[in-house]
Amino acid sequence: MDDFVRDKLSEWGLSELIEVFEDERIDKESLLLLEEQHIENLPIKTGFKVKFKNRLKRFKIEEDMERSNLEVFPSTSDRVQLGKRKFDPQDDSWQLESLTKRQCDFQESEADILKRVKTIMNCVKEQLGKNKLSEFLRNKIKSLETDKRELVGVFGRTGAGKSSLINAIIGAKDLLPSGDEECCACTSVMIKVEANRTDSKYRAEIEFIKKEEWEEEAHSWHQFLPNKGVQEEEEEDDDENDEDDGEAEMSALYGNEWKHMSPNSFMDKKYFKEIPEFLLSKKKEVMCATAKELSVKIVRYTKNGDKDKQWFWPLVKCVTVKVPNSDLLKHVTLVDIPGTGDRNKSRDRMWKEIIRDCSTVWIVADISRAASEKETWEILENASSLIGNGGECQQIDFICTKSDICGNLDDLPPAEAQVKILKRNKTAREKVKDEFQKKKYLKEQLSDDCFKVFTVSSKEFLKQKHLDQDETEIPELQNILQNLNDEHSETYNYVSGAYGILSLIQGATHKDVTDKKREVYTCLRSKLLDELDQVQDKIEKVREDFKTCLNKGVENSKLSCEKTLQHLLYPRKKGSAFYNELKCVVKNDGVHKIKEQMDYNLKLSSKLTHSINEKFRKTFPNDAKAAPFNGAIKKFSLTTDELISKHSALELQLSFLKTEEEKVKAKLHKNILKGKKEIYSSLTETIQENMQEAYKKAAEISGTGTLQKMKDTIENHMKSNKEMFELAKNAMLEKLNNLQEEISKTLKKTLQESIEFSLNTEDYSLPDISRNFDRVKKYYDIIGEKEEVVEEKGEEEEEEKAVELLGEEEEEGAESLASDRFPPNFPGLLTGAWTSAETPKQTLIRH
Repeated sequence: MDDFVRDKLSEWGLSELIEVFEDERIDKESLLLLEEQHIENLPIKTGFKVKFKNRLKRFKIEEDMERSNLEVFPSTSDRVQLGKRKFDPQDDSWQLESLTKRQCDFQESEADILKRVKTIMNCVKEQLGKNKLSEFLRNKIKSLETDKRELVGVFGRTGAGKSSLINAIIGAKDLLPSGDEECCACTSVMIKVEANRTDSKYRAEIEFIKKEEWEEEAHSWHQFLPNKGVQEEEEEDDDENDEDDGEAEMSALYGNEWKHMSPNSFMDKKYFKEIPEFLLSKKKEVMCATAKELSVKIVRYTKNGDKDKQWFWPLVKCVTVKVPNSDLLKHVTLVDIPGTGDRNKSRDRMWKEIIRDCSTVWIVADISRAASEKETWEILENASSLIGNGGECQQIDFICTKSDICGNLDDLPPAEAQVKILKRNKTAREKVKDEFQKKKYLKEQLSDDCFKVFTVSSKEFLKQKHLDQDETEIPELQNILQNLNDEHSETYNYVSGAYGILSLIQGATHKDVTDKKREVYTCLRSKLLDELDQVQDKIEKVREDFKTCLNKGVENSKLSCEKTLQHLLYPRKKGSAFYNELKCVVKNDGVHKIKEQMDYNLKLSSKLTHSINEKFRKTFPNDAKAAPFNGAIKKFSLTTDELISKHSALELQLSFLKTEEEKVKAKLHKNILKGKKEIYSSLTETIQENMQEAYKKAAEISGTGTLQKMKDTIENHMKSNKEMFELAKNAMLEKLNNLQEEISKTLKKTLQESIEFSLNTEDYSLPDISRNFDRVKKYYDIIGEKEEVVEEKGEEEEEEKAVELLGEEEEEGAESLASDRFPPNFPGLLTGAWTSAETPKQTLIRH
């Protein structure tokens, strides 16, 4: 067997067959010659045999297509055919008939279509010449490639069952280490789980914090030891303090001897013999054949345990685990996220960035205390501003785990055990939903529509003792990941963009439309400027609304800031616990993130954020289907469809402009999503910058009266710097203005350039891409039909939501509800419907 066959089997997720194929001496040539009877005689199990037949059939079609159909021509003057086989230029009908026949024999997946179109576009790119238009087209082809990746953040307290849940969902039972007798969970290490798309191995990349950061951190923990003599408070308190965390980190790496070590010896090389990568500021890579092997090898980087061993988790910033043959993770990364960030600045920075980028968040809690557990809800509240207005989260799933633990089920008949579990699951869901409704701050950031509750059992999903797999609700979570992969959107975006580019090349060969080009060119230039003006006006209106809201926020902040500081600096907590907490706050720029999160900057800016939250959420909705800036970008249009109907001779050029408009609007949507995170966080960041001087001075205080002096320093700074709230307002408005300019500049530059090259270019020499154009158009039509189905399905879902709004309401209740949610004339429409054959629900859907 050669490397080609070995790599193909690994690529197809059939690495188990490598040994069989080696014994049978199957190489590339014999692989392509395998027939049905040969495969049946191979000593492999039925499941693998069926998968192999399917993969081989696809591969043969692909090979045949590349040999027979991919003909490209360098130019109209010097035609050269590439490929192993040559066909007569008049033989197009044979090829199209052959293609149609193959499609009947084997239904192509969207992945197949995407791969074929990419191959075509790469060939076209290679044939483009060296002129301005060709360079423009070459850049457009490059821009079709996108690296789409969705992040799913998984939160939950230690022992909630996050690792078991992730393992069950991706079908790797032993992948992530879970708590056992030898080790317990460590909450500071972030673990990413994504697909390994290069080979069939289980891999892990371990990224460390900087050695300078650890040296500073270790010294800081060491300094905590003598602090009790400096503290003034006589009271003893029962609160857990930071020393417990310092004890855990230092003991993990150095053992119990750390308290007696000299700080100068913390970086001695003998402590890092097994991880030389840490001292070299490199990532450590681990590769294993099985999930279980990898789990064993990475446990010391993700967990804490027996003090007789050395554990490296205090030095770890992030562990990225790569799983082979995982379709669910093709474009999705699962991230096991610590609940409250981290004292280490680089870990905390990564924590914030990851949370802001999560499109979906899973909150994991033990079902027995999901609704009442304080820590779980605090985790969600601490992250709410980062996943709501300050992030891009579209869906929050509250996952109640261990639903199979429901009393002594073994003493009950199977049917009764099943009923008992499902009944308890229903009760748990209702309690969690009720608890969510009570959280006012969460409601400012998150809509009801984005919150769902699941009751799952990883154990039952694997064993199915009391529940069917569907009843464990694990398949529903798998469907969420499958939908996030969104293979259709990836294919549609690429194929439609490719079709637009080929349309321009094909249209450029038509020489008899010069006068019409000038007319349409002038029309589009004027239309572009008009549309840009409308976009600017709508965004400017948003900016003025923001300014009005923020002015109120500034006044409220100035009036309440001293009272806010009183609550922060004089809490019920006294003694060494608060001394250590405040010391951590001033040393970490106003943020304390051990055991529980305390962010002075967030508290001081809360009146500002509260003033803007509702307006911000409506202006920058996280819902992918919603439009930012009240639809200003979505409504922008060059009306190319209308122009096509009037100027059919320019259909190809206008088709290109239509796809370019769609692409630039999609790009802007992503840029706006990124920009809005920076805009929202600017309020708290500005407060933090202006409080920096006070934190620095307070951190330098030592000796008698340290605690009170730190408090006085912070209070006095606040009293004399209340203008910081005005500065925060201006910072947000400036960032909003910058985003406005970026939107206008991107629209104008992109579309102006596209209009120029489509309708006002010189007569450049371009390749003859007629056949490839026909093939891509065929795929474009197929994908376009699917896109229409997807859009119709989305509309149906919206209609179903509209129906749910009415529910089981009586006629009077329905009319009242309609008056709240719909235009003033809508209740009349409903009332009229009741006297006709049409029901209120049908009227609601129709309108």
